[in-house]
Formats: sequence, structure tokens, C-alpha cells
Amino acid sequence: MDVIHTPQPQAAQPIPDQVAFHRTELGVIMSVYGRMVAAGEWRDYGISCLREVAVFSIFRRTAEHPLYRIEKRPKLRMRQGQYAVIAMDGRILKRGNDLKTVMRVLEKLLIRAVS
Repeated sequence: MDVIHTPQPQAAQPIPDQVAFHRTELGVIMSVYGRMVAAGEWRDYGISCLREVAVFSIFRRTAEHPLYRIEKRPKLRMRQGQYAVIAMDGRILKRGNDLKTVMRVLEKLLIRAVS
């Protein structure tokens, strides 16, 4: 008598305790950040990993409010996009699912800073 094995349903992915940037994502961010530091525009950064969002904050000086925030919100992946660049005044400068494309809005600042 042969036993027929039916596949068991896959367990749902556990919800992580916090959202964080992956190494490749940080590589993209740090590439732009490093060039802006070399141009003398930015001086400091901070990273926050929270339950629903990971935030990379960019500062001109340490004691200021961030000039820009790069946010990763995985819950928005199927809507506006999980990555966003947000200005100091709260304006969303660029949003999307491809981090390199979203970061281009900050690379335009580098062109102005160098010229």
C-alpha cells in the first residue's frame, strides 16, 4: 500500500519586530551620502529601525533636524512604493520601489553642489 503525501501549506512569513535596511540598500544610500560628504554638503547621519519603518536621516550638522530622510516602509510596497525621500519640511521628493531610482533626486543635489 502506497502512502500519498499531500503537501502541507506553507506557514506565513513571520512579521519582523522591526524594519531595517539591507546591506545592498545601505550600499546605495552610502554611495550618494559619501559623495555629498566629500562635496562638503552633509556631515552626519542617523539610522532608526522601527516596527513599520526604517529611516536614514541626513544632517548638515549633528544638532539639527535632518535635511532629508530616506524611509523604507515595506507595507507600501504594493501601493506608492516602499522607499521615499522626504525633505526637512515634510515634502515627499520621490517615492518608488527601486531605491536607486528614488535616490536620483538626491544625486541632482550633488550636481548643483559641485558646479
